[in-house]
Amino acid sequence: MSDTVHVITVSDRVSSGAREDVSGDAAVELLQAEGHTVTTSLVPDGADAVEAALRAALADGARLVVTTGGTGLSPRDRTPEGTAPVLDREVPGLAELLRAEGARQTPFAAISRGLVGIVDASDERPGALVVNLPGSTKGVTQGLQVLLPLVGHVLDQISGGDH
Repeated sequence: MSDTVHVITVSDRVSSGAREDVSGDAAVELLQAEGHTVTTSLVPDGADAVEAALRAALADGARLVVTTGGTGLSPRDRTPEGTAPVLDREVPGLAELLRAEGARQTPFAAISRGLVGIVDASDERPGALVVNLPGSTKGVTQGLQVLLPLVGHVLDQISGGDH
């Protein structure tokens, strides 16, 4: 599959250069290995920064947008709050699947508040799948391993494909 994918790393420390972007790099590596063209961006924690980065990625034609970070319980973890206004419809079954599979590895997966949803196709852009993954390399890797086998079908459905 060669759909354009955008990875957004959400982290105050990474966006300021104080820390290396290991989770975003892990996502890019896995996605490129699956044949995707991948672009990236780094934003600080907070709903406004996340929403702006998502809208920019979608305006650039990304069909899959993966965020890493900001899904936990700390005061600045606001990735779901920045994601929700962008989505046309949530896909709670995928978010539940990601948490359930993650919980098989660590009980901390249960406290991830990440959303999964779609942005409907319009005259201005193709439809897209948006996925919030945790900020850990292991969480990103496990989440993408669950998600990647489903992406082609999901994107086909968003584009009006048959069941």
